[in-house]
Amino acid sequence: MTNVHVVGAGMAGLACAVHLAEAGHTVVLYDAAPQAGGRARSYHDEGLDRRIDNGSHLLFSANRAALSYLKTIGALDAIADPGEAAFPFVDLESGRRWTVRMNPGRMPWWLFNPHARVPGLRLRDLGGLRRLARAGRKAVVTDCVDRTAALYRNFWEPLTLAVLNTPPEQASARLLWRMLAESVMRGGRFCRPLIARDCLAAALVDPALAFIRARGGIICFGHRVRAIEVSAGNASRIDFVQGWEPLTPEDRLVVALPAPNARALLPDLEVPEGHHAIVNAHFAVEPARDGPAEPRLVGLLGGVGHWLFVRPNLISVTVSAADGLADRPAAMLLPELWAEAARALALPSRPVPPGRLIREKRATYAQTPANAARRPGPRTALGNVLLAGDWTDTGLPATIEGAIRSGERAAALCD
Repeated sequence: MTNVHVVGAGMAGLACAVHLAEAGHTVVLYDAAPQAGGRARSYHDEGLDRRIDNGSHLLFSANRAALSYLKTIGALDAIADPGEAAFPFVDLESGRRWTVRMNPGRMPWWLFNPHARVPGLRLRDLGGLRRLARAGRKAVVTDCVDRTAALYRNFWEPLTLAVLNTPPEQASARLLWRMLAESVMRGGRFCRPLIARDCLAAALVDPALAFIRARGGIICFGHRVRAIEVSAGNASRIDFVQGWEPLTPEDRLVVALPAPNARALLPDLEVPEGHHAIVNAHFAVEPARDGPAEPRLVGLLGGVGHWLFVRPNLISVTVSAADGLADRPAAMLLPELWAEAARALALPSRPVPPGRLIREKRATYAQTPANAARRPGPRTALGNVLLAGDWTDTGLPATIEGAIRSGERAAALCD
């Protein structure tokens, strides 16, 4: 079996290492950080006395690669499945509330039910789906949908921000359509929102590390790569801060790092340029005696926050494409975001519960048409070096599903 070195223990690197270990390869997984997970990492916050995620993430029942990964590592039970495609929303400006409820089958009967569809939906607005499906490589979302329609504010804009973390006037129409084609266009059975019951690490990271180790894999934290030495068209050594790791032409090296880090190691590599931030605020709350036991999702309109991830003892607010908030003081943002969450959930706005603000300034690459064209495939100019990451050309947006598929693809090419 091939010896494979995977540099980067985010979701792409973990997925790659899991599939390699399952196939019987000798795997060594490295990360510069003291823990795995990358942007999907979790940690125990002493101030909140809660285990919180670096950033809140949502899976869909359409995410076949993510669900297969969870099944492989024995963590399907760590994900809460509501059993239906239901998405509650609160308009913070008008106070209006509604829930989008999609029927399971492919025929979208829910569109004809005023109690199940997006408010303000007109049948002629559905032409935006047709235009998205036919969008050219240079098209952005606002080229395909009517910005003056109520559906834009109530659906297209929040959907684009959630999926692409890029404003609709800049976001790739093709990437948004790819997500819709795999989920909404297949019916509610593929649109159920799936949320980690405890935290992302408990579902996606910790079981994967245990799986890799149980099959003889080696995991090395605190290993930062400084350079890759090349000989005769192959990587021959990996230069870590701790020293050199030799490679034979038969060995494989998978670079599963963020795009700027990968390009620093492989200077001829073309990668997407520019990023958008995501801001997450976590608030520690006491579980309500009669409150829901399972986590749930609530969409917000007309405010600063975009989504609430509600767990019994933790309420998290996510703000996508949050570049303008990246430098605002936490002392200002936390009360503002809690006020929105409290209003949406009918909770007291004062006092503000203990909170933690996490800013991920490079949460995703800017998912524009130009950057979509810069995404490289898994192969590199070096014969034994492969790429993995949500920024590579998976055809999907930069999501957990895309990261996992990229890791699977790199693993398959290691044989």
